[in-house]
Amino acid sequence: MLKTLQIKLLPDERQEEALIETFVRFNEACNFVSRIAFERRLYNKVFLQKIVYREIREKFGLAAQLAIRVIAKVVETYKADKEHFHELRDFGSIIYDQRILSFKGMDQVSINTIHGRIRIPMTTGKYGKIPFDRVRGQCDLVRKNRLFYLMVAVEVPEEPTVEPQDIIGVDMGIVNIAVDSTGKYYSGDKINEVRKHNADLRSRLQSVGTRSAKRHLKKLSGKENRFARNTNHVISKEIVQRAKGTSSAIAIEDLSGIRMRTTVRKGSRYIHNSWSFYQLRSFIEYKARESGIPVIAVDPHNTSRECPNCHSISKRNRPERSHFRCVSCGIEGEADFIASLNIRNRAAVSQPIVAGAIFGHLTLPAASPDALARSS
Repeated sequence: MLKTLQIKLLPDERQEEALIETFVRFNEACNFVSRIAFERRLYNKVFLQKIVYREIREKFGLAAQLAIRVIAKVVETYKADKEHFHELRDFGSIIYDQRILSFKGMDQVSINTIHGRIRIPMTTGKYGKIPFDRVRGQCDLVRKNRLFYLMVAVEVPEEPTVEPQDIIGVDMGIVNIAVDSTGKYYSGDKINEVRKHNADLRSRLQSVGTRSAKRHLKKLSGKENRFARNTNHVISKEIVQRAKGTSSAIAIEDLSGIRMRTTVRKGSRYIHNSWSFYQLRSFIEYKARESGIPVIAVDPHNTSRECPNCHSISKRNRPERSHFRCVSCGIEGEADFIASLNIRNRAAVSQPIVAGAIFGHLTLPAASPDALARSS
């Protein structure tokens, strides 16, 4: 599988100036080509190159291959939307291929700029042991918070797919970030506490409006996202390790478009819109793929209202947000744990019976009263 690594560049002052100027010239050229492509409705790379290539070289001083990358980037942006003119930012990413970028060992990269090739020191962090002969395709040079990074696609070997003996259902939410069908809870209290603290702090700093407050706001920018991202990494790693240790597949909800389908009170909108469930799902999926663990996405509809024992569905099964009590058979327990059991059961019954059914031999529990009692 391919994995994107973020490698930090450590340019000196002269090299930083060369990179900044290359960024500006590259994206100016992109906007120039974008205007021509949009006005002429010409989005074919070969035909567009015949028209603009020489002018790009002369007007913006770009090397031959950088000029080619400009045209390729513009054509790529119009693949999704041809109805509107696309204007790129001054520091939009620059796409490098093997002709204009090469790694010189684990601590240097040779990169083409408008002032020719320069060798820039770099740090690979925890990826230092990954051999760069695994690099595949192109690299993106990006600038974030005045720092330069290379986004590199590296081929990571996958472990053989295991034959699951069980399924772990995972319910994702806000109060509890995740709850799995083994009874493990990952609370969202800490993330919500950090979000509330940061929201209050931003509000106070914005009301002050001094130069010092603005510096503090800039420093605060992205801190919450980094904290949430790290939390999602920790949770997804633990879920995958548990699945691997028990030879289980992982069942998760397909929450695509959940924000469009749900409504919340005004006071809860910030937390609801900050819920990074898609990020957690993607982390679980790629970590599971690395470890050879199958991942099954199921329909989330009524997973928290269905009884895992008698399968009756009713709004009255949820008298409170965190509590479940079936109005038909009386089974009760913590609502998120009940949902994880339903996700697990749905994943099992949705597997094909013909052509290699892998769950046909399983005996799935219908949420025993003992398990439910432990969750309440």
